[in-house]
Amino acid sequence: MQLTHYPLCPHSRSIRLALDELRLDATMIEEKPWTWRPEFLSVNPAGELPVLAVDGGTPICGAYAISEYLADIHADHAGDGHGGPLFPGDADERAEVRRLVDWFHIKCHREVTHDLLYEKHYARAAGVPGHSPDSEVLIATTQNLKQHMRYIGFLCDYRSWLAGDEMSFADLAAAGHVSCLDYLGVIDWDKYPSARDWYMRMKSRRSFLDILDD
Repeated sequence: MQLTHYPLCPHSRSIRLALDELRLDATMIEEKPWTWRPEFLSVNPAGELPVLAVDGGTPICGAYAISEYLADIHADHAGDGHGGPLFPGDADERAEVRRLVDWFHIKCHREVTHDLLYEKHYARAAGVPGHSPDSEVLIATTQNLKQHMRYIGFLCDYRSWLAGDEMSFADLAAAGHVSCLDYLGVIDWDKYPSARDWYMRMKSRRSFLDILDD
């Protein structure tokens, strides 16, 4: 397997966590998402990360498609020395996992992570001339962040993990975003004790070692 990713991309991080949870080895290929290289666009015309290539087959593009693919090919791996299923439970329980994956990879990304990463990292890394963080964007995304952190805390107060009794890809998707935001230093953890406890459990997992190294 080869995973094309960017270290500070939340969608990429969720798949890196999933691969590590499943104990799957993959070669990591870094792609700067702001360069729009023709070679990368020929692989994924959307120009978005991550992309998983398996044995020279058709590239699998996007965190959601990759997570479903990994869940399909490792549906029965529980108990064989690997982690639990990415989408555990019955149909209703799996639907809740998918709802929360959408919550973080779409809603949280649109309202918080995308803009904060651009203002605080991507623009500078891309060398955008004369860029300085937009204060209005930072204020708006910081307000949105409070709501998302409270929601994580709410889920943790009533469930063992975000989607239910078992850890799932919902936790990995959320951790992809929270880890990027934590790196940017924008989370006041004292205000969100339940979310903090959940994130500490995530950070203590073996799968998080590479993310922490980043």
